[in-house]
Amino acid sequence: MRKIDTLLHEYGLSHQNETNKTIHWICVPAIFFSIVGLVFSIPSGQLQSLLPFLGNFANWATLVLIVVLFYYVSLSPPLALGMFFFSAICLALANLIHLISPIPLWAVSIFVFVLAWVFQFYGHKIEGKKPSFLKDLQFLMIGPAWLMHFIYKKLGLAY
Repeated sequence: MRKIDTLLHEYGLSHQNETNKTIHWICVPAIFFSIVGLVFSIPSGQLQSLLPFLGNFANWATLVLIVVLFYYVSLSPPLALGMFFFSAICLALANLIHLISPIPLWAVSIFVFVLAWVFQFYGHKIEGKKPSFLKDLQFLMIGPAWLMHFIYKKLGLAY
């Protein structure tokens, strides 16, 4: 069995309850976005001068996501492609909030992060199982891939 299949299966074992799954469909992307937003908020003046061709996307979030995407490629190149598109959406949304919101991106991100984790833990209380990442931090990265693999299955795409 491929490593990605093993990880998705193990992650799925603590995500059987329909309410918990529904909560995860909302909160996992929200948490992923909020982390992108928090990292995007780190001042990156030097990066913009080193990588001017990236414009507003010459920031720490872009660099961190490149590393994250290498991790996903190591597990499943097709799944990494889906995660690339989702990551790009998160970066674009973070940039939009950064540019037009009267509330700073970091504040929006912290609010989303805390609220989403409250619901995540509530979902696991309903499930009656601890979150997978308490066993292995790697599962913090598997949550978004777990959701993406369902999208791939629905579309009939191999992952």
